[in-house]
Amino acid sequence: MSTRPLEMSRTFPVNVEDAYDAVLTTPLTDLFSRHYGVIARIKAVEDQEGEWGRAAGQTRTIRLADRGTMRETLTVIERPQRFGYTISDVTGAMKALIATADGTWRFEPAGTGARVTWRWDVTPTNVGRLAMPLFSRLWLGYARQAMDRIEQILVP
Repeated sequence: MSTRPLEMSRTFPVNVEDAYDAVLTTPLTDLFSRHYGVIARIKAVEDQEGEWGRAAGQTRTIRLADRGTMRETLTVIERPQRFGYTISDVTGAMKALIATADGTWRFEPAGTGARVTWRWDVTPTNVGRLAMPLFSRLWLGYARQAMDRIEQILVP
């Protein structure tokens, strides 16, 4: 199956290290506290051992407000340039759409600030392939809300 790239970027008036640290350590329940269309908010994070972002290989279960879950596995940590993860074992409403997703957060200097980019490379299910145009629009709205929240955290 081919993947579908989804990406959102925004520039913030902070240094790259501060942006990286804030995004990596902000609880997912705070960063993704609102639903967007059928994409549910994150209700809880379970099965996480220690502080998130210590090393590649860490895992945790993401529980969504619609009762769905996802397994997140940290795949790369390169402070302050990027961190990446894989979403697998999707249950609930998104199970019909997404087989897996490889996520990456990138942080780059941009003028006197930092450009933050969130990307998902989604591997859709057979049904999900047909729904990807709609899911893509919804994901971009969800990502925009996350960037708004990051702005509130970085630029109080």
